[in-house]
Amino acid sequence: MAEHRTPTTEKPRLARQAMCDRLAMEFQDGWIVNLGVGMPTLCSNYVDPTKSLIFHSENGAIGYGPLAAPETADRYLVNAGGQQVTAVPGMAIVHHADSFALIRKGMVDVTVMGAYEVAENGDFANWRVPGRKGGGIGGAMDLAACAKRVFVALEHTTREGEPRLLQRCTLPITAPGVVKLVVTDLGLFEVTPQGFKLSEYAPGWTVGEIQALTGAKLVAADGLREFRVRAAR
Repeated sequence: MAEHRTPTTEKPRLARQAMCDRLAMEFQDGWIVNLGVGMPTLCSNYVDPTKSLIFHSENGAIGYGPLAAPETADRYLVNAGGQQVTAVPGMAIVHHADSFALIRKGMVDVTVMGAYEVAENGDFANWRVPGRKGGGIGGAMDLAACAKRVFVALEHTTREGEPRLLQRCTLPITAPGVVKLVVTDLGLFEVTPQGFKLSEYAPGWTVGEIQALTGAKLVAADGLREFRVRAAR
């Protein structure tokens, strides 16, 4: 495992909305996009007028829009995380079973999920941590097995400063070898046969500093550049 050290002076990291905006920039026109509970739900806030996306929620909201402002929110229209979202033309509300039928038939082009750990071979763990009672793998199992692509959004390190990008997951995995793209508060990473490829880095950070907080060896992309962020519209 790559050597890990906690920096004595912490630099600013990327905000969660910026991280999710960057993943949303990868969504292609016409995609059905599932957004998991937690940070990934922020992806629906990024609106590109040149693309038509169908946001899919496990609980049956299909084709919803950004998170709703409190003054306009409909208490009955929520995403998988229970957050109130906006209605857009063409949106449908379907039975929970029908929502999962879309997943299991392989119609979801990409699912964005949170995770506790991601391994350099594309394994990820997002449903159980040691010492915590309860919890279950839930719909993540279906999505990881049936979605055409799996993207993951997570913080680069734990609260204790330990890395979440690892050579191998230490927690029970959700699915093996499925993750294609990872965004953390330190950058954008592709999962390749050579391991994690750093494509974009957080402003003010160096490859060496990010490597020091990573539990696997990083490969710098040929076109390595500073993290791209565009304002949602």
